[in-house]
Amino acid sequence: MEEHHQEIINTYGNKIRVRVCGLLFRNSDILLVKHLTIGKNKFFYAPPGGGVDFGESAEESLIREFYEETGLIVRIKSFLLTHEYLEPPLHAIELFFEVEEIGGTLSLGTDPEMGLENQIIKEVKFWSLSEIQKNDASLFHNIFSLAKTTTELLNLKGYFLNRGND
Repeated sequence: MEEHHQEIINTYGNKIRVRVCGLLFRNSDILLVKHLTIGKNKFFYAPPGGGVDFGESAEESLIREFYEETGLIVRIKSFLLTHEYLEPPLHAIELFFEVEEIGGTLSLGTDPEMGLENQIIKEVKFWSLSEIQKNDASLFHNIFSLAKTTTELLNLKGYFLNRGND
């Protein structure tokens, strides 16, 4: 696990990272990706997404990241909110979009920024919001502490800050 820890810090740490994240619902269930991370839990669940590459729009990045992590092809429906995560050595500005599925097959993808022997993506799965709420909140992206229903999630607008231990 320590190898993952150091590679995560080397790859993503000590810099500001602009990320894109997509909320994809099937019926009322939301797609989440289980990532290994640093910190007390060692893993967490978050909507699919990742870093914006230079020369690529946020929307193009999200479509690419979604496919890399989940095997699904999506279309952007709307921009929702900005979420900032700040707990050194990690600092991310995340742009959240609602997306819709238009193709592909759900499968466990990879993180191309991590080596093949240190992949941090461990599961892709649709979760009901009630399942999420029955679990330890610290295992899930902070967005789920801001809204408890699908409607509330899709109606979140504005800027939200999470300093990690908030």
